[in-house]
Amino acid sequence: MTELIAEKLSVHAGQTALVTEADFRVGAGEFVALIGPNGAGKTSLLRASLGLEKASGGLASIDDENSAELAPMERARRVAYLPQQRPLAWPNTVRDVVALGRYAYGAAPGRLGAQDADAVERALTKTGLEKLAYRQTDTLSGGELARVHFARALASEAGLLVADEPVAALDPRHQFRIMDIIQQYIAAGGGALVVLHDLSLAARYASRMIWMKDTRIVADGPVEDTLTANRMAEVFSVRAKVEGRAIEIEGAI
Repeated sequence: MTELIAEKLSVHAGQTALVTEADFRVGAGEFVALIGPNGAGKTSLLRASLGLEKASGGLASIDDENSAELAPMERARRVAYLPQQRPLAWPNTVRDVVALGRYAYGAAPGRLGAQDADAVERALTKTGLEKLAYRQTDTLSGGELARVHFARALASEAGLLVADEPVAALDPRHQFRIMDIIQQYIAAGGGALVVLHDLSLAARYASRMIWMKDTRIVADGPVEDTLTANRMAEVFSVRAKVEGRAIEIEGAI
């Protein structure tokens, strides 16, 4: 069981604050949606909490160990991180890219052990990529490539999934499919912290919402408690009707 904790975590770029004294924790059994407008600090919060971006204050830990001090392979065994930008250095087959998710266990494409190969097959099947397994990644659509990267994260079979806009390039069908897979991952004992801009998807699937505005966390709690018309106005400057988990955005304020 993996737990990610941030305590008074701050990030600066020069004199500019990117994250200000953020506190949160995410563990097994939780689907936490990180919500906020562009520029709120969501990506910097994810990266700093994982020790991938230098914090200017506070502390982040993974299973009570300082995130910034973990070796990359040890971090990758505990947390599967899917960044917003996912460049590929060179074209490769879908299967080989997904197999990179097993690198933390000493595996590499072309020389997978039985356990690693099984993990790759499960990830391909869950994301519906079996028929594309031997396609070159430079022949894929943007949505197909997004699913490849998500499958790579799944193949690691880490205890926690941290994903930055994992459904951004997907059509509605595959958005739901990815969200269903995350739910299944959590039901099997994992936890997830996911940046989402589609508030309807977030409201439908999340067990908790963390709301950010202007570098700060302004709310953290169950969907039913934090998803309100007032919160939508405060964070996104929009008028909205909220009934339970249903949202209807009426326009800008």
